[in-house]
Amino acid sequence: MMRSMFAGVSASRAHQAWMDVIGNNIANVNTTAFKSGRVTFEEVLVQTLRGGSAPVQGGRGGINPMQVGLGISVNSIDTDHTQGNTQPTEVPSDLAIDGVGFFILDDGERTCFTRNGSFRISADGTLVSTAGYRIQGRQANPDTGVIDRTLPLGDIKILLGQVMEVSSTRNVGLRGNIDSASSVGNTVSAPFHIYDSLGQVHLMTVEFEKLADNQWEWRFAEDSDPSNSIASGILDFTASGKCDTPPQRITYNPGGGAETQTFTLDFSWITQFSETSMVSMGFQDGFQAGTLETFSIDASGIIIGIYSNGQQKVLGQIELATFANPAGLLRLGGGLYQVSPNSGSMNAGEPGRHGRGKIISGALEMSNVDLAKQFTDMIISQRGFQANSRVITTADEMLQDLLTLKR
Repeated sequence: MMRSMFAGVSASRAHQAWMDVIGNNIANVNTTAFKSGRVTFEEVLVQTLRGGSAPVQGGRGGINPMQVGLGISVNSIDTDHTQGNTQPTEVPSDLAIDGVGFFILDDGERTCFTRNGSFRISADGTLVSTAGYRIQGRQANPDTGVIDRTLPLGDIKILLGQVMEVSSTRNVGLRGNIDSASSVGNTVSAPFHIYDSLGQVHLMTVEFEKLADNQWEWRFAEDSDPSNSIASGILDFTASGKCDTPPQRITYNPGGGAETQTFTLDFSWITQFSETSMVSMGFQDGFQAGTLETFSIDASGIIIGIYSNGQQKVLGQIELATFANPAGLLRLGGGLYQVSPNSGSMNAGEPGRHGRGKIISGALEMSNVDLAKQFTDMIISQRGFQANSRVITTADEMLQDLLTLKR
């Protein structure tokens, strides 16, 4: 008589635990990157009233064992790590993971992991979570922008307002066309500019004068003093209109305290066809000083700094961690996870490679809670609890009847 009551009690407790999980899922329906939980049940020990017997040759058949179950218990509470939907935020430091992986966080004492990419830049320029955990990755060389992957993981710093030093011009390329039908003595001018070692811009002009078929003289001078030729030479073209003159090395003293510089003037993009003459600057690699104004993060986690002088430079790269069994991670609250004996060790690397997900900048991952499923599970859980409560009350009534037999 008591077995049914104990079975009802155990089932009520189990369904109550299921309801606890459902309630937590629904409470976190709008929590960033929340992963819902699920409950599974298992049968507990059974009491054997009679064992089974094998068939007898030429006699009776076999008899099945007779057993009574003693209720249920919670078998597991699992975390569902399926992908949540992506919600755009337009905040460059907000990151979502499209695929497998976790952001790596550190607080100086322990390493933990999260899918919540709601990050900010702290006062010292470190990229941190809203709880202050430092995001881990690899910092680029501040001079070259190259990421050394042999170094260990560390903090990522984005120093807004940081000054990018001047880079004096080393290469200039001209492009366009010089009219092959021009008469001898005709000229064509091509303006361009360069930067000196102090970041001062200098306006220049190259003038081309036709000497003969497929041959022009070029003269390089400053706009402020076009009559003072700094350098000159001969520009040859092939019969098919292609430039046949190699790049020219030019030494120039800008004055004003800047150092004398040498740059390469490339004519290889200039053609000589029977078309209107038009030559302009194709490229130059110098720039003025600038400050870091903002940044962007691409799908592979590369952080690109954008400076006020129009230049861009790699600042670092955020890395992701994967695990052999992510469902085995220990939940810490606040969207954080920690390695457990059954999760496997951390495998950190570049986003988008070796099975890791890609990063979406300016977006956050939403909760993966399915409300329709949670409401359905809530109804099932409620019915299960009610049914088992009825088992308890019915068993109690039967015990009460047993006690009144003596009266």
